[in-house]
Amino acid sequence: MTHTELDRLVAQIGEELLARVVPSGVSPKKGEGLNLPDQVCPGCVQRCVQTCARNTKEIIAAGASRVSASEKLTRIDPSIAALIDHTILKPEATRTDVLKICREAREYRFASVCVNPYWVPLVKAELSGSPVKVCTVVGFPLGATSTEAKVAETAAALRAGAQEIDMVINVGALRSGDTDAVKNDIQSVVRVAHEAGAIVKVILETALLDDTQKTVASKISKSAGADFVKTSTGFSTSGATTHDIALMRAAVGPLLGVKASGGIRTLEDVQAMTAAGATRIGASASVKIVEATAA
Repeated sequence: MTHTELDRLVAQIGEELLARVVPSGVSPKKGEGLNLPDQVCPGCVQRCVQTCARNTKEIIAAGASRVSASEKLTRIDPSIAALIDHTILKPEATRTDVLKICREAREYRFASVCVNPYWVPLVKAELSGSPVKVCTVVGFPLGATSTEAKVAETAAALRAGAQEIDMVINVGALRSGDTDAVKNDIQSVVRVAHEAGAIVKVILETALLDDTQKTVASKISKSAGADFVKTSTGFSTSGATTHDIALMRAAVGPLLGVKASGGIRTLEDVQAMTAAGATRIGASASVKIVEATAA
């Protein structure tokens, strides 16, 4: 069945149910559906399931065994969803937790699902056929493993199906002033990822750096060929701030991606970060954020 045929069938069912709940003698206009503010609900915003318990109960009483709450009904802003890497990186996450994240990502069409490397094959299978990317982390969360280990970890993740790599820089090397080691670390991961058609986001762990170090790290990431710079792992003392996003954006210019991650829990947080220059958001509260756009 095509999407057009499915929409037609849903509309026919809706009209039949509407005929049972709308008072006798009322003839709604074609396509008007349940949006009959005078006859059904004053102030109707076409979100019956989410906002109108009475209307939903009437539909069920008329014979429905399921009531849809689709993206079209909730009017979720897809441009916000498309910014978000739906993330679950806590070490205690279970298979059930990861499957839930994948279902949510498919439903809301987030940019990616970001998981620890062990879960990449599962996420690849669950997201098959969807536009949602498979993202994983490398050198996570400390960044202090060897470059060789990060390269091997990246290669294994790519073979398993990863399409985006979020790698942690060697924070200690950066703070020691060893910028050549930091650049080589990033460049080595970028080379392997780009050969496989994947992108790389470089996690700076901004909570551990001063402004000068954040700027240096951002510029090194750009010169090493990274696709994004990213604020935080979410495992350090603090997460993203608009100050850091603006600083990183100024350092890398208008073309490189900037990802805000760590402590982003509301739509207002997302809006503040994008206003400061972020083009991607890492969040675990993704569903709450996008559902707020329907309010």
